[in-house]
Amino acid sequence: MTLIKSISGIRGTIGGQVGDNLTPIDAVKFASAYGVWVKQQRQKDNYKVVVGRDARISGKMIQNLVMNTLIGLGIDVVDVGLSTTPTVEVAVPMEHADGGIILTASHNPKQWNALKLLNSKGEFVDAKSGAEILEIAESNSIDFADVDSLGVITKNKAYIDLHIIEVLDLDLVNVKAIEEANFTVVFDGVNSTGGIAIPLLLERLGVNVIKLYCEPNGHFPHNPEPLKEHLTDLSEAVKKHNADFGIVVDPDVDRLAFMDENGEMFGEEYTLVACADYVLSHTPGNTVSNMSSTRALRDVTEKHGGTYEASAVGEVNVVQLMKKNKVVIGGEGNGGIIYPDAHYGRDALVGVALFLSLLAEKKMSVSALKKTYPSYFMSKKKIELTPELNVDAILKEIENRYKHEQLTTIDGVKIDFPDNWVHLRKSNTEPIIRIYTEAKTQEIADGLADKFIKELGKIAEA
Repeated sequence: MTLIKSISGIRGTIGGQVGDNLTPIDAVKFASAYGVWVKQQRQKDNYKVVVGRDARISGKMIQNLVMNTLIGLGIDVVDVGLSTTPTVEVAVPMEHADGGIILTASHNPKQWNALKLLNSKGEFVDAKSGAEILEIAESNSIDFADVDSLGVITKNKAYIDLHIIEVLDLDLVNVKAIEEANFTVVFDGVNSTGGIAIPLLLERLGVNVIKLYCEPNGHFPHNPEPLKEHLTDLSEAVKKHNADFGIVVDPDVDRLAFMDENGEMFGEEYTLVACADYVLSHTPGNTVSNMSSTRALRDVTEKHGGTYEASAVGEVNVVQLMKKNKVVIGGEGNGGIIYPDAHYGRDALVGVALFLSLLAEKKMSVSALKKTYPSYFMSKKKIELTPELNVDAILKEIENRYKHEQLTTIDGVKIDFPDNWVHLRKSNTEPIIRIYTEAKTQEIADGLADKFIKELGKIAEA
């Protein structure tokens, strides 16, 4: 397995050969490069980096390697321990730190881990900074601190609570209405740090919480990507307990999905649609999502008098376009809510609070809410990459074949047909080609995806 180095961080599987996987040596190598980069950004006497992790089995090992590498460079470390990606993002500016690292492979299975790298604003480093860090990593010219200049590690376990306080203080979080609604929900924490943070938030909002897989031990009870096929236990629990709805997050709590009172998926694509509908109803403005996200966000934005624009896939790209367009809410169709009034990062805690506020004010069920939105259906499929596949050449051939259609090529190839679309791109987080389609029915969306999978196969064989 080749290490994946992208705008989504340094990601790989644990064990195996150095340079091919995320081994201890690779963790030290890239933590060192990041530490050097941090020191290059600000010429001063003292440096500080916040480090946290999800509950992956390998997390403690990788975190200790990373923290001790940083103090070896003379950088002080704030160890927030078991945390969430958005919590570490919030902690960086609170600590007046120079950066942050989250040890998490997000939705990937348990054998994966990654270093997600933040700048001094608590936002993911951009492509230029990422390239600089990779260049430093390969330079073999890293100077470590002498014995009198080593950094120190300070533990601070308060940041999940502080993060929750910040969420509750947001103007559009209607705490009173949520409390009065007396919701009962089932929450699936996939045995990671969402099992710590989300129940605390829900309890502070007066929600009755039925916990499912909330022990943060890293033994994921199902595939941790919050998709319908992985959530049968949540569906059964919602129906068994007559809950108002279900909630699920991924292991690092930056993706959020809901399940209605009938145990049916609200649709992770519609997490952002619903939250945007709520925010836009109170704060008119514009929106951004990535180009693999549903058209429903565009429709809802235009209904409220705003404009919508799509970015390349990747949180960094979404955030950059959000800032450029001065949007009031944005994110990704994978259930990632980015609400600038909180911070520029995908945040499931913020998403939960906004969604609950919407439901409480509308006084309707989750299934009824879904019916108020434009109905689109997505298919999300993938092709495993092999060394002989020339992805760039394959996508170029697709581009040539469909040059008379509406094309976008800022990130792979997206073809916008009149009634549906297909997006083909190499993943930032896995060795795969992603094939995303959207249409007016699930059958058409699936058929469109299968058509392009066959076409990609024929091109590869040619």
